[in-house]
Amino acid sequence: MSKNNTDSMNNQTRMLAEGGICIAMAIALSFIKIPIGLSFGGFGGSIDLVMLPLVFFALKWGAKWGCLAGLIFGTLKYFLASGFAISWVSMIFDYSVAYAAVGLAGLFAASDKIPGPSTSAVAALVGCLARFVIHFISGVTVYAQYMPEEFMNLKMTSPAVYSLLYNGTYMVPNTIICVVAIMLLNKPLRQLFAGK
Repeated sequence: MSKNNTDSMNNQTRMLAEGGICIAMAIALSFIKIPIGLSFGGFGGSIDLVMLPLVFFALKWGAKWGCLAGLIFGTLKYFLASGFAISWVSMIFDYSVAYAAVGLAGLFAASDKIPGPSTSAVAALVGCLARFVIHFISGVTVYAQYMPEEFMNLKMTSPAVYSLLYNGTYMVPNTIICVVAIMLLNKPLRQLFAGK
């Protein structure tokens, strides 16, 4: 076996191992959360750190593998961490597809290493916004029929406004936490992923 084939196999093995570790970390972090959606009279949503390992994995290995890791995590999260869905469509949208979208942070990946703090922060913001867009679409389509007459002391007449406000209650704080944490943990995690 040539050196290039060996290096490629080692690289793929490392990627799979790191992917498994990041998914496992995200699953563990999904049990440490502050439920927030229910307090607004909705169906779910919480403040947690689950996007952090997914974003770091995507930043190292790129969008394709980042989206796959997010898809696997989202699906496992539904089954292992008391996921809530009103139908199989909402399960796929709010878990599998929403967390797969976080992997778009990998669009900012830089050849087998994690970029610096500012690029990583922008990448985290993109991944979080992508997840928000999926939740927003789910709210406008799947959950529109459950829109209350009043939400956050505002009269609700538009599913789009309701979805924007409802999903914003947990996605805004999650996005802020993820972006700040990515910046603060950037250097030690870059060293960890580099094997130092």
